Parts: sequence; C-alpha cells; structure tokens
Amino acid sequence: MKDNFVDFTDLTAYKLSFDLSNLVWDTVIEWDYFTKDTIGKQLVRSTDSISANIAEGFGRYTKKDKIHFYRYSFGSLKETKSWLDKSIKRDLINKKQYDEFNVFIEKLPKEINTLIKYTSKNLTI
Repeated sequence: MKDNFVDFTDLTAYKLSFDLSNLVWDTVIEWDYFTKDTIGKQLVRSTDSISANIAEGFGRYTKKDKIHFYRYSFGSLKETKSWLDKSIKRDLINKKQYDEFNVFIEKLPKEINTLIKYTSKNLTI
C-alpha cells in the first residue's frame, strides 16, 4: 500500500521556484566575472532562496513557523524581481529571457499565497 504523504517537491510553488532558479543559474553562469560578482550572485541567491524557504517551511512543525518561511519565500520572490529588472535595464539579459523569467514571477505569488492559506486553514497547531 502506498503512503499518501505529500512532499515539498510535490508543491506547485516549489516546482515553479526550483525551475526558475535553474533558469537563472543557467543564465548567470555565462556572465563575466564582474557581472557575476555583483548582480549575478545576488540574483542567484534570491532566486534559490524562494524554493529553499518553501522547503524549510514545509519541514517546520507549527503553522506559525511554516507560514513564516513561506512569507520569506515571498520576500525573496520580490527581491528576485528587482534583480531581474536591474538585469534587463543594464542589458545583462535580453527581452526574451526577461519574459521567460517573468512567466514564473507572475505565477509564483498566487502559488505561495495558496500555500499560506492552505497551511493557515488546515493546520491546527
């Protein structure tokens, strides 16, 4: 009999943020040293932080702790958006890349908020 447990890797918010972080990585890895060292590191860290905070929140035991980390994830999403805006303004990414990243940026707020609402409604502790 198969267990019906959900893993954080099954969450849509996690999947989207994980995929976004890998797209960002594949882009930044091609940049020159100065660009990687300034904007690149910040962009990769903020993007990686979205999925990492979802995973950490999922592993917490109380509703309050879980939601706390999901909100960190939302903050990291906003930071990522800021770095992407700087990246296109400074011609580090092209319009096609920016649009590809923004598909994720536009979907993630709803998914993270859904995760927060579900946790708030369905967990008792």
